[in-house]
Amino acid sequence: MVATERRLYDPVHEFVRVGANELRLVESRPVQRLRRIHQLAGSSLVYPGATHRRFEHSLGVMELAGRIFDAITHPSRIKNLPGGLPEVADAEGRRYWRLAVQSGALLHDTGHLPFSHAAEHELLPEGWSHERLSGGLILLDEVAGRLEQMDPPIRAEDVARIAVGPDKAPGGRLPAWLRLLSEIVVSDFFGADRMDYLVRDALHTGVPYGRFGHQRLLETVRILPVLDAAGRETKYLTLGAERGGVEAVEALLMARYFMFSQVYMHRVRLIYDRHLIDFLRQWLPGGCFPTDLESHLALTDSKVDAAIWEAADDPAAAGHRWARVLARREHFKTLYEPHPGEEERYMRAGRAVEREVRAQFGADVVRAARIKHKGGKAEFPVLLRNGDLASSTAVSNLLGRIPDTYRYYVYTDRTVHDQARDWLANNLSRIIED
Repeated sequence: MVATERRLYDPVHEFVRVGANELRLVESRPVQRLRRIHQLAGSSLVYPGATHRRFEHSLGVMELAGRIFDAITHPSRIKNLPGGLPEVADAEGRRYWRLAVQSGALLHDTGHLPFSHAAEHELLPEGWSHERLSGGLILLDEVAGRLEQMDPPIRAEDVARIAVGPDKAPGGRLPAWLRLLSEIVVSDFFGADRMDYLVRDALHTGVPYGRFGHQRLLETVRILPVLDAAGRETKYLTLGAERGGVEAVEALLMARYFMFSQVYMHRVRLIYDRHLIDFLRQWLPGGCFPTDLESHLALTDSKVDAAIWEAADDPAAAGHRWARVLARREHFKTLYEPHPGEEERYMRAGRAVEREVRAQFGADVVRAARIKHKGGKAEFPVLLRNGDLASSTAVSNLLGRIPDTYRYYVYTDRTVHDQARDWLANNLSRIIED
Protein backbone atom coordinates (compact mmCIF):
# COMPACT_ATOMS: atom_id res chain seq x y z
CA MET A 1 0.00 0.00 0.00
CA VAL A 2 1.32 3.46 -0.96
CA ALA A 3 1.23 6.01 1.85
CA THR A 4 -1.00 8.99 1.04
CA GLU A 5 0.48 11.20 3.75
CA ARG A 6 4.03 11.87 4.85
CA ARG A 7 5.00 12.92 8.34
CA LEU A 8 7.99 15.23 8.52
CA TYR A 9 9.74 15.58 11.87
CA ASP A 10 9.65 19.16 13.14
CA PRO A 11 11.30 20.55 16.31
CA VAL A 12 8.31 22.80 17.04
CA HIS A 13 5.21 20.79 16.10
CA GLU A 14 6.70 17.28 16.37
CA PHE A 15 5.22 16.36 12.99
CA VAL A 16 4.17 18.27 9.88
CA ARG A 17 1.74 16.27 7.80
CA VAL A 18 2.18 16.53 4.04
CA GLY A 19 -0.28 14.85 1.69
CA ALA A 20 0.14 14.22 -2.03
CA ASN A 21 -1.53 17.55 -2.85
CA GLU A 22 0.72 19.59 -0.58
CA LEU A 23 3.78 17.69 -1.77
CA ARG A 24 3.23 19.09 -5.28
CA LEU A 25 3.80 22.58 -3.87
CA VAL A 26 6.61 21.63 -1.49
CA GLU A 27 8.60 20.38 -4.49
CA SER A 28 8.08 23.57 -6.52
CA ARG A 29 10.96 26.02 -7.09
CA PRO A 30 9.45 28.87 -5.03
CA VAL A 31 9.11 26.67 -1.94
CA GLN A 32 12.44 24.84 -2.36
CA ARG A 33 14.18 28.21 -2.68
CA LEU A 34 13.14 28.92 0.92
CA ARG A 35 15.66 26.32 2.06
CA ARG A 36 18.23 29.00 1.21
CA ILE A 37 16.56 31.99 2.87
CA HIS A 38 17.34 32.55 6.55
CA GLN A 39 14.37 33.23 8.79
CA LEU A 40 16.18 35.86 10.89
CA ALA A 41 18.61 37.44 8.42
CA GLY A 42 22.06 37.64 10.01
CA SER A 43 20.89 36.93 13.55
CA SER A 44 23.15 33.87 13.75
CA LEU A 45 26.03 36.34 14.10
CA VAL A 46 24.51 37.18 17.50
CA TYR A 47 22.51 34.03 18.32
CA PRO A 48 24.57 31.12 16.92
CA GLY A 49 21.57 28.76 16.77
CA ALA A 50 19.45 31.10 14.64
CA THR A 51 20.31 29.37 11.37
CA HIS A 52 16.78 28.17 10.63
CA ARG A 53 15.22 28.91 7.25
CA ARG A 54 11.94 30.10 5.79
CA PHE A 55 11.38 26.58 4.45
CA GLU A 56 10.70 24.89 7.79
CA HIS A 57 8.76 27.93 8.98
CA SER A 58 6.48 27.69 5.95
CA LEU A 59 5.88 24.00 6.60
CA GLY A 60 4.99 24.85 10.19
CA VAL A 61 2.58 27.58 9.10
CA MET A 62 0.90 25.12 6.73
CA GLU A 63 0.48 22.59 9.57
CA LEU A 64 -0.97 25.17 11.96
CA ALA A 65 -3.27 26.64 9.31
CA GLY A 66 -4.78 23.20 8.73
CA ARG A 67 -5.34 22.75 12.46
CA ILE A 68 -6.94 26.20 12.81
CA PHE A 69 -9.22 25.56 9.82
CA ASP A 70 -10.36 22.26 11.33
CA ALA A 71 -11.03 23.91 14.69
CA ILE A 72 -13.04 26.89 13.45
CA THR A 73 -15.12 25.00 10.85
CA HIS A 74 -16.06 22.04 13.03
CA PRO A 75 -19.85 21.61 12.78
CA SER A 76 -20.28 22.01 16.54
CA ARG A 77 -18.62 25.42 16.39
CA ILE A 78 -20.46 26.96 13.47
CA LYS A 79 -24.00 25.71 14.04
CA ASN A 80 -25.05 28.88 15.86
CA LEU A 81 -23.49 31.36 13.44
CA PRO A 82 -26.09 33.55 11.68
CA GLY A 83 -26.53 32.02 8.23
CA GLY A 84 -23.99 29.31 9.02
CA LEU A 85 -21.01 28.92 6.71
CA PRO A 86 -22.39 27.71 3.36
CA GLU A 87 -18.86 27.51 1.90
CA VAL A 88 -18.06 24.54 4.18
CA ALA A 89 -21.54 23.09 4.53
CA ASP A 90 -20.53 19.89 2.74
CA ALA A 91 -17.43 17.70 2.59
CA GLU A 92 -16.48 18.97 -0.88
CA GLY A 93 -16.47 22.61 0.22
CA ARG A 94 -14.52 21.82 3.36
CA ARG A 95 -11.91 19.88 1.38
CA TYR A 96 -11.48 22.65 -1.21
CA TRP A 97 -11.11 25.50 1.25
CA ARG A 98 -8.91 23.57 3.68
CA LEU A 99 -6.50 22.82 0.84
CA ALA A 100 -6.64 26.44 -0.37
CA VAL A 101 -5.79 27.70 3.14
CA GLN A 102 -2.93 25.23 3.56
CA SER A 103 -1.57 26.14 0.12
CA GLY A 104 -1.71 29.84 0.95
CA ALA A 105 0.06 29.18 4.25
CA LEU A 106 2.83 27.19 2.57
CA LEU A 107 3.36 29.80 -0.15
CA HIS A 108 2.92 32.98 1.91
CA ASP A 109 6.68 33.63 2.28
CA THR A 110 7.90 32.67 -1.20
CA GLY A 111 8.39 36.34 -2.06
CA HIS A 112 10.94 36.90 0.69
CA LEU A 113 14.22 38.40 -0.43
CA PRO A 114 17.68 37.19 0.61
CA PHE A 115 18.02 37.52 4.38
CA SER A 116 14.27 38.05 4.70
CA HIS A 117 13.28 41.45 6.14
CA ALA A 118 16.80 42.85 6.53
CA ALA A 119 16.83 44.96 3.36
CA GLU A 120 13.31 44.72 1.97
CA HIS A 121 12.10 48.22 2.83
CA GLU A 122 15.16 49.97 1.42
CA LEU A 123 16.18 47.92 -1.61
CA LEU A 124 12.90 47.18 -3.37
CA PRO A 125 11.45 49.70 -5.84
CA GLU A 126 8.59 51.82 -4.53
CA GLY A 127 5.31 49.93 -4.42
CA TRP A 128 6.94 46.52 -4.11
CA SER A 129 6.99 44.19 -1.10
CA HIS A 130 7.65 40.53 -0.45
CA GLU A 131 3.85 40.03 -0.31
CA ARG A 132 3.51 41.37 -3.85
CA LEU A 133 6.25 39.00 -5.01
CA SER A 134 4.55 36.09 -3.21
CA GLY A 135 1.28 36.88 -4.96
CA GLY A 136 3.03 36.94 -8.32
CA LEU A 137 4.77 33.62 -7.69
CA ILE A 138 1.49 31.92 -6.76
CA LEU A 139 0.00 33.05 -10.08
CA LEU A 140 3.08 31.83 -11.97
CA ASP A 141 2.29 28.96 -14.34
CA GLU A 142 4.59 26.60 -12.43
CA VAL A 143 2.65 27.07 -9.18
CA ALA A 144 -0.81 27.70 -10.62
CA GLY A 145 -0.44 24.54 -12.70
CA ARG A 146 0.35 22.45 -9.61
CA LEU A 147 -2.66 23.91 -7.83
CA GLU A 148 -4.84 23.04 -10.81
CA GLN A 149 -3.59 19.43 -10.68
CA MET A 150 -4.67 18.95 -7.07
CA ASP A 151 -7.65 16.91 -6.01
CA PRO A 152 -9.83 18.94 -5.99
CA PRO A 153 -8.30 21.54 -8.36
CA ILE A 154 -7.53 24.79 -6.51
CA ARG A 155 -7.78 28.26 -8.04
CA ALA A 156 -4.48 30.11 -7.79
CA GLU A 157 -6.32 33.42 -7.34
CA ASP A 158 -7.97 32.14 -4.15
CA VAL A 159 -4.62 30.96 -2.79
CA ALA A 160 -2.86 34.24 -3.59
CA ARG A 161 -5.50 36.30 -1.82
CA ILE A 162 -5.47 34.07 1.26
CA ALA A 163 -1.66 34.05 1.39
CA VAL A 164 -0.89 37.76 1.46
CA GLY A 165 -3.79 39.07 3.53
CA PRO A 166 -6.55 41.62 3.05
CA ASP A 167 -4.36 44.72 2.82
CA LYS A 168 -2.05 43.49 0.06
CA ALA A 169 -4.13 40.95 -1.83
CA PRO A 170 -4.03 41.06 -5.64
CA GLY A 171 -7.29 42.27 -7.12
CA GLY A 172 -8.19 44.72 -4.38
CA ARG A 173 -10.60 44.28 -1.47
CA LEU A 174 -11.23 40.70 -0.38
CA PRO A 175 -14.71 39.19 -0.23
CA ALA A 176 -15.78 38.47 3.35
CA TRP A 177 -15.13 34.71 3.13
CA LEU A 178 -11.61 35.06 1.72
CA ARG A 179 -10.84 37.78 4.23
CA LEU A 180 -11.81 35.40 7.03
CA LEU A 181 -9.64 32.64 5.60
CA SER A 182 -6.68 34.99 5.22
CA GLU A 183 -6.90 35.67 8.96
CA ILE A 184 -5.98 32.00 9.53
CA VAL A 185 -2.59 32.81 7.99
CA VAL A 186 -1.89 36.47 8.79
CA SER A 187 -4.05 37.53 11.76
CA ASP A 188 -2.22 39.48 14.46
CA PHE A 189 -3.77 37.36 17.20
CA PHE A 190 -4.72 34.00 15.67
CA GLY A 191 -2.60 33.76 12.52
CA ALA A 192 -0.56 30.61 11.91
CA ASP A 193 2.36 32.71 10.65
CA ARG A 194 2.76 34.59 13.92
CA MET A 195 2.23 31.52 16.09
CA ASP A 196 4.92 29.57 14.28
CA TYR A 197 7.60 32.23 13.98
CA LEU A 198 7.44 33.23 17.64
CA VAL A 199 7.88 29.69 18.95
CA ARG A 200 10.37 28.71 16.24
CA ASP A 201 12.52 31.83 16.62
CA ALA A 202 12.60 31.40 20.40
CA LEU A 203 13.68 27.77 20.01
CA HIS A 204 16.53 28.53 17.63
CA THR A 205 17.80 31.67 19.33
CA GLY A 206 17.71 29.89 22.67
CA VAL A 207 15.71 32.60 24.45
CA PRO A 208 12.61 31.83 26.55
CA TYR A 209 10.57 34.88 25.55
CA GLY A 210 8.74 33.65 22.45
CA ARG A 211 7.07 30.63 24.00
CA PHE A 212 3.36 30.75 24.81
CA GLY A 213 0.46 28.30 25.02
CA HIS A 214 -0.17 28.01 21.29
CA GLN A 215 -1.90 24.65 21.71
CA ARG A 216 -4.43 26.27 24.05
CA LEU A 217 -4.95 29.02 21.51
CA LEU A 218 -5.64 26.46 18.78
CA GLU A 219 -8.28 24.82 20.98
CA THR A 220 -10.17 28.03 21.72
CA VAL A 221 -10.10 30.02 18.46
CA ARG A 222 -13.59 30.55 16.99
CA ILE A 223 -15.37 32.32 14.15
CA LEU A 224 -17.45 35.04 15.81
CA PRO A 225 -19.43 38.12 14.76
CA VAL A 226 -17.54 41.41 14.71
CA LEU A 227 -18.70 43.77 17.46
CA ASP A 228 -19.37 47.44 16.77
CA ALA A 229 -18.18 50.30 19.00
CA ALA A 230 -21.19 49.83 21.28
CA GLY A 231 -20.52 46.11 21.69
CA ARG A 232 -23.38 44.99 19.45
CA GLU A 233 -23.02 42.08 17.02
CA THR A 234 -22.72 42.93 13.32
CA LYS A 235 -23.26 40.74 10.27
CA TYR A 236 -19.52 40.46 9.65
CA LEU A 237 -17.44 37.53 10.89
CA THR A 238 -13.88 37.40 12.18
CA LEU A 239 -11.62 35.19 14.27
CA GLY A 240 -12.07 35.46 18.01
CA ALA A 241 -11.64 33.26 21.03
CA GLU A 242 -13.52 31.50 23.77
CA ARG A 243 -13.07 33.06 27.19
CA GLY A 244 -10.64 30.31 28.15
CA GLY A 245 -8.28 31.33 25.36
CA VAL A 246 -7.89 35.01 26.27
CA GLU A 247 -4.86 34.36 28.45
CA ALA A 248 -3.23 32.49 25.55
CA VAL A 249 -3.67 35.56 23.35
CA GLU A 250 -2.21 37.72 26.12
CA ALA A 251 0.77 35.36 26.27
CA LEU A 252 1.22 35.51 22.47
CA LEU A 253 1.25 39.30 22.42
CA MET A 254 3.63 39.55 25.35
CA ALA A 255 5.85 36.92 23.71
CA ARG A 256 5.93 39.09 20.60
CA TYR A 257 6.70 42.18 22.69
CA PHE A 258 9.62 40.48 24.41
CA MET A 259 10.94 38.91 21.20
CA PHE A 260 11.03 42.34 19.59
CA SER A 261 12.65 44.06 22.54
CA GLN A 262 15.18 41.29 23.25
CA VAL A 263 15.87 39.61 19.89
CA TYR A 264 14.57 41.39 16.79
CA MET A 265 15.75 44.79 18.07
CA HIS A 266 19.10 43.60 19.42
CA ARG A 267 21.59 46.40 18.73
CA VAL A 268 24.27 44.16 17.13
CA ARG A 269 21.72 42.31 15.03
CA LEU A 270 20.43 45.63 13.69
CA ILE A 271 23.87 46.98 12.73
CA TYR A 272 24.59 43.80 10.77
CA ASP A 273 21.37 44.49 8.86
CA ARG A 274 22.68 47.99 8.08
CA HIS A 275 26.01 46.63 6.86
CA LEU A 276 24.20 44.06 4.71
CA ILE A 277 22.18 46.87 3.12
CA ASP A 278 25.41 48.82 2.48
CA PHE A 279 26.90 45.80 0.72
CA LEU A 280 23.82 44.97 -1.33
CA ARG A 281 23.38 48.58 -2.44
CA GLN A 282 26.81 48.41 -4.10
CA TRP A 283 26.65 44.77 -5.25
CA LEU A 284 23.15 44.53 -6.74
CA PRO A 285 22.69 45.85 -10.31
CA GLY A 286 21.16 49.29 -9.96
CA GLY A 287 21.44 49.06 -6.18
CA CYS A 288 18.09 47.32 -5.66
CA PHE A 289 16.53 43.87 -5.75
CA PRO A 290 15.04 42.60 -9.01
CA THR A 291 11.27 42.31 -9.23
CA ASP A 292 10.98 39.95 -12.20
CA LEU A 293 10.09 36.54 -10.83
CA GLU A 294 12.81 34.48 -12.52
CA SER A 295 15.55 36.75 -11.18
CA HIS A 296 13.94 36.64 -7.77
CA LEU A 297 13.92 32.83 -7.77
CA ALA A 298 17.62 32.78 -8.67
CA LEU A 299 18.69 35.05 -5.80
CA THR A 300 19.24 33.43 -2.39
CA ASP A 301 21.21 33.90 0.81
CA SER A 302 23.70 31.37 -0.51
CA LYS A 303 24.55 33.57 -3.49
CA VAL A 304 24.80 36.70 -1.38
CA ASP A 305 26.97 34.91 1.18
CA ALA A 306 29.32 33.70 -1.54
CA ALA A 307 29.54 37.22 -2.95
CA ILE A 308 30.30 38.66 0.50
CA TRP A 309 33.17 36.24 1.11
CA GLU A 310 34.60 36.80 -2.35
CA ALA A 311 34.35 40.60 -2.11
CA ALA A 312 35.86 40.61 1.39
CA ASP A 313 39.19 39.40 -0.05
CA ASP A 314 39.14 41.59 -3.16
CA PRO A 315 39.69 45.34 -2.60
CA ALA A 316 38.52 46.03 -6.14
CA ALA A 317 35.17 44.21 -5.72
CA ALA A 318 31.89 46.09 -5.42
CA GLY A 319 30.97 46.42 -1.77
CA HIS A 320 34.42 45.32 -0.55
CA ARG A 321 34.43 47.49 2.55
CA TRP A 322 31.06 46.21 3.80
CA ALA A 323 31.81 42.62 2.81
CA ARG A 324 34.95 42.78 4.92
CA VAL A 325 32.98 44.19 7.86
CA LEU A 326 30.47 41.33 7.61
CA ALA A 327 32.96 38.54 7.00
CA ARG A 328 35.35 39.60 9.74
CA ARG A 329 32.77 40.72 12.31
CA GLU A 330 34.14 44.27 12.36
CA HIS A 331 30.72 45.87 12.73
CA PHE A 332 30.32 49.49 13.79
CA LYS A 333 30.01 49.89 17.56
CA THR A 334 27.07 51.37 19.43
CA LEU A 335 27.65 55.02 20.29
CA TYR A 336 24.22 56.12 21.50
CA GLU A 337 20.83 54.77 22.49
CA PRO A 338 18.07 56.56 24.44
CA HIS A 339 18.09 56.05 28.18
CA PRO A 340 15.09 54.36 29.84
CA GLY A 341 12.30 56.89 30.17
CA GLU A 342 13.31 58.82 27.05
CA GLU A 343 11.14 56.75 24.70
CA GLU A 344 8.61 59.51 24.03
CA ARG A 345 11.27 61.76 22.54
CA TYR A 346 13.52 59.02 21.22
CA MET A 347 13.00 59.92 17.56
CA ARG A 348 13.94 63.58 17.97
CA ALA A 349 16.86 62.85 20.29
CA GLY A 350 18.16 60.02 18.12
CA ARG A 351 17.91 62.08 14.95
CA ALA A 352 19.70 64.98 16.60
CA VAL A 353 22.57 62.78 17.82
CA GLU A 354 22.86 61.06 14.45
CA ARG A 355 22.91 64.38 12.58
CA GLU A 356 25.53 65.98 14.82
CA VAL A 357 27.82 62.94 14.87
CA ARG A 358 27.65 62.71 11.08
CA ALA A 359 28.53 66.38 10.78
CA GLN A 360 31.44 66.00 13.19
CA PHE A 361 32.98 62.74 11.92
CA GLY A 362 31.57 62.17 8.41
CA ALA A 363 28.58 60.25 7.11
CA ASP A 364 30.69 57.30 5.96
CA VAL A 365 31.67 56.31 9.51
CA VAL A 366 28.21 56.71 11.08
CA ARG A 367 25.16 54.45 10.79
CA ALA A 368 21.83 54.43 12.61
CA ALA A 369 19.06 51.91 13.17
CA ARG A 370 15.54 53.15 13.84
CA ILE A 371 12.77 50.69 14.61
CA LYS A 372 9.41 50.73 16.35
CA HIS A 373 7.13 47.86 17.33
CA LYS A 374 3.63 49.24 17.74
CA GLY A 375 1.54 48.00 20.65
CA GLY A 376 -1.86 49.54 21.34
CA LYS A 377 -5.11 47.59 21.60
CA ALA A 378 -5.76 43.97 20.69
CA GLU A 379 -9.44 44.05 19.78
CA PHE A 380 -11.40 40.89 18.90
CA PRO A 381 -14.67 39.23 20.00
CA VAL A 382 -14.67 36.84 22.95
CA LEU A 383 -17.30 34.16 23.53
CA LEU A 384 -18.10 34.21 27.23
CA ARG A 385 -19.04 31.08 29.16
CA ASN A 386 -22.71 32.13 29.31
CA GLY A 387 -22.87 32.43 25.52
CA ASP A 388 -22.67 36.22 25.33
CA LEU A 389 -20.06 38.10 23.31
CA ALA A 390 -17.74 40.76 24.65
CA SER A 391 -14.79 42.74 23.39
CA SER A 392 -11.36 41.40 24.31
CA THR A 393 -10.39 44.74 25.82
CA ALA A 394 -13.40 44.56 28.14
CA VAL A 395 -12.37 41.09 29.28
CA SER A 396 -8.63 41.76 29.62
CA ASN A 397 -6.90 44.86 30.93
CA LEU A 398 -3.66 43.79 29.28
CA LEU A 399 -5.10 43.57 25.76
CA GLY A 400 -6.07 47.23 25.89
CA ARG A 401 -2.56 48.47 26.65
CA ILE A 402 0.16 46.53 24.85
CA PRO A 403 3.21 48.81 25.12
CA ASP A 404 5.09 50.21 22.15
CA THR A 405 8.77 49.34 21.82
CA TYR A 406 11.30 51.81 20.40
CA ARG A 407 14.93 51.58 19.44
CA TYR A 408 17.18 54.26 17.98
CA TYR A 409 20.83 53.24 17.87
CA VAL A 410 23.64 55.39 16.51
CA TYR A 411 26.83 53.52 15.58
CA THR A 412 30.33 54.58 14.57
CA ASP A 413 33.20 52.87 12.80
CA ARG A 414 35.73 51.35 15.19
CA THR A 415 38.43 53.66 13.82
CA VAL A 416 36.68 56.71 15.27
CA HIS A 417 34.56 55.16 18.00
CA ASP A 418 36.65 56.16 21.01
CA GLN A 419 37.01 59.70 19.74
CA ALA A 420 33.29 59.93 18.98
CA ARG A 421 32.39 58.57 22.41
CA ASP A 422 34.48 61.23 24.15
CA TRP A 423 33.07 63.97 21.94
CA LEU A 424 29.48 62.85 22.57
CA ALA A 425 30.01 62.72 26.33
CA ASN A 426 30.91 66.42 26.21
CA ASN A 427 28.09 67.41 23.87
CA LEU A 428 25.12 65.12 24.55
CA SER A 429 23.44 67.43 27.07
CA ARG A 430 23.53 70.30 24.60
CA ILE A 431 22.22 68.14 21.76
CA ILE A 432 19.35 66.71 23.81
CA GLU A 433 18.39 70.12 25.22
CA ASP A 434 18.36 71.65 21.75
